[in-house]
Amino acid sequence: MDWIEAAWLGVLQGLSEFLPVSSSGHLVMAAALLGRAREDILFEIAVHAGSLFAILCYYRARIAGLALGCLRREPRALGYAARLALASAPAALLGLLLRPQVELVFAAPGVAGGLLFLTGAMLLSTRWTLPQARAAMPSFGQALLIGLAQALALLPGVSRSGATVVMALAVGVAPLAASEFSFLLGAIAIAGAAALSLPEILAAPPARLLDLGIGAACALLAGLAALWLFVRLLRTRRFHHFAWYCFAAAALFLSWLALQPR
Repeated sequence: MDWIEAAWLGVLQGLSEFLPVSSSGHLVMAAALLGRAREDILFEIAVHAGSLFAILCYYRARIAGLALGCLRREPRALGYAARLALASAPAALLGLLLRPQVELVFAAPGVAGGLLFLTGAMLLSTRWTLPQARAAMPSFGQALLIGLAQALALLPGVSRSGATVVMALAVGVAPLAASEFSFLLGAIAIAGAAALSLPEILAAPPARLLDLGIGAACALLAGLAALWLFVRLLRTRRFHHFAWYCFAAAALFLSWLALQPR
């Protein structure tokens, strides 16, 4: 992988991680379009780490306030942290138990294209649920449902941010509160995956560190831009417009796959 390709894939991941269009699905589709096997796990972890820093930068005040509140044992902060922990459990558990099966799904590019249609349908539903969502924070039951939606996003083509925000809006959580909960939940998931793979990253040869670093830096910058756009479109009630992109991208990719020689 040269540095130009690493930068392009980093930008692609950073944008698609936070915009509700499935970063994993886009990486799978990009690998197919480039005529290569799925991008290696090490590179995917590196660009996800860049995305993690984007969340930490964008929500730095909220994260600092939540951490201080927990240290001071403030009930509201502890309750919010407990909800994040509960919502993190389904994806973590299923990710550990079903990792081989999930890896097999990633090897089938057509699945990513097909599930992108599902993501589009979910996003379209927010046209009706978003105006009715007003809760400032999910209940424990609602947090669990949001966590189950995140677990569905283990599959390529299902957007993690899209699935969690769609579920949050559906159960009545206000748009900006839904996005905040979704991205803080995502930070936990990305940090966990990166921590498990830290030894592999540290053991990478120097030649790999360059493309890993470029990919991560580009994912960070693109992620910050995507976070700003995501929140803006939620605030202006245009979030469902992402559905049309998902439908178009899925249709074009599946058509391209159908035309490839067997």
